[in-house]
Amino acid sequence: MNSTVIDSQVFGPLFSTQEMRTIFSDKNLVQKWLDTEAALAKAEGTLGIIPQEAMKEICSKANADLLDIPSIGEFYKSSITIVPLLKAFKNVLDNNAGEFVHWGATSQDIVDTGLVLQIREAHAVLLKKVQQCESACYVLAEKYKHVVMAGRTHVQHALPITMGFKAAVWASEFSRHVTRLNEITPRLFVGQFSGAVGTLASLETEGLKVQELMMKELKLNAPDIAWHSARDNIAEFINVLALVAGTIGKVTREVLTLQRTEIGELEEPFFMGKVGSSTMPHKRNPQVCENVIALTRSVRALAPLAVEAMNCENERDWSCEIAEWDFVQRACHLLDAALEKSVDILENLMVYPEKMEKNLSCLKGLMLSESVMMHLGAKMGRLTAHEIVYTICMDAFEKDIAMQDALLAHPEVMQHFTTDEIKQMLNPHNYIGLATTFVDRVLAKRPAVK
Repeated sequence: MNSTVIDSQVFGPLFSTQEMRTIFSDKNLVQKWLDTEAALAKAEGTLGIIPQEAMKEICSKANADLLDIPSIGEFYKSSITIVPLLKAFKNVLDNNAGEFVHWGATSQDIVDTGLVLQIREAHAVLLKKVQQCESACYVLAEKYKHVVMAGRTHVQHALPITMGFKAAVWASEFSRHVTRLNEITPRLFVGQFSGAVGTLASLETEGLKVQELMMKELKLNAPDIAWHSARDNIAEFINVLALVAGTIGKVTREVLTLQRTEIGELEEPFFMGKVGSSTMPHKRNPQVCENVIALTRSVRALAPLAVEAMNCENERDWSCEIAEWDFVQRACHLLDAALEKSVDILENLMVYPEKMEKNLSCLKGLMLSESVMMHLGAKMGRLTAHEIVYTICMDAFEKDIAMQDALLAHPEVMQHFTTDEIKQMLNPHNYIGLATTFVDRVLAKRPAVK
């Protein structure tokens, strides 16, 4: 029976993907624990710490399909350690091999390492989709490099930019997230095998050799010291995911805003059959963007929780660990769904250059006030020019007069400029600054296609 939106047959597609559900499924969780136990047994068998026969039996049957997973859950009613797994695993092992499983380990060694193995799989999925978002933004930046549109600050028309410039800002931000996700891997993909309080006292002189061989088998980095109570690696991962969520939330909010009927410059992908309202057939709602925005809010909300879970007491504190069992997979589920939808939005974004061109004149030339001020400032000083242009703009705004007419009617301005010069100052296509240059700088850093 499904009981959460993540595994719901109704709401599931809005909150996760099948790929991420598989990664954080009970079966994969148990498999990762078994992989960890098998790697431990292989290391110890190689070093002669446990019998070769036991090692072979443990490794050959470290398969989640052989275990009664529901029984593990039943045992968890009275245990939060790895003991429920060990009981289920022992039942499938012959020749007394079950007595040599988990030799010298503590529960958190297995649980932490299993979690890292799951995170590694999730990380690869999330990284790929962040890279797809980045690539889609490069395509938009290049395609619309010269398409002029209104730049907006404080939700008001400010100065002209290009659509390519806007997309290049997005691409640059996604690029930094790709860097962050790659940079954290040496700290994140670290296994755990440290024993009861982290000293590996149970294996005496062989402990570090076992740890080295075990992590080599799992293709994880060996820890310098136990991280049972040091959860900064997990907190860092969740906070990087929150940063990614911040970007895609912002980008989809931008698409949503520019899809407003009164603006109409962008639109999320549309296809016949996509219904926006049960009662208003004309609606083309940005419902996918709204879905992404909702998901990213939830992901960002998990970042403080991850930092809070760093507050572990002494050498072991299950209250931190148990919190991670919940928020790590939730963050991955929600962000994966948000990224999947964002990839589609960015790769199939509907852009309306003609509406962008039309909107450039919404303020009847007032948007080019800086252009006029800078030209006039060269004649009489910037502060004086600002005061004159400000007065002209406020009067034109209140009286709904075109900026060109207001300037032509101002004697002090016309002492310095011709009518043609005024027109050139008020042409938004003449005042995009280095927008295209900045686009080229971002595109120059585009990763090579493999």
